Amino acid sequence: MPYTEDQVIETLPSVRPVLEQIAHKWSILILTFLCQEPKRFNALKRRMDGITQKALTEALRRLERNGLIERTVTITSPIAVEYSITPLGRTLQDPFLALYDWALDHQADLKKAQARFDNRS
Repeated sequence: MPYTEDQVIETLPSVRPVLEQIAHKWSILILTFLCQEPKRFNALKRRMDGITQKALTEALRRLERNGLIERTVTITSPIAVEYSITPLGRTLQDPFLALYDWALDHQADLKKAQARFDNRS
């Protein structure tokens, strides 16, 4: 059910911080990858073209702080750190997959719109 403009304005102060956390630059990709199976840090880094080690570390800490992923340290030689999705994080799987499907379905439309916009000048 769509929200009215007044409902959006009323709830914005409480919803905005939540949306900023889950829609952060790398969060959607990280959570989508972890929905498939737990992954180690370097496996995530390899899957996410363009992310720096620092950015991945910060994103993982943010997601863990928000209860969306879990970090498990295994005492082996060398020490292994694995990240997995929590039940709360898994509740985002369907919305993220819907967003991903939308992006796949409309990527050509977006490119056309960008070209039209860029050619207006």
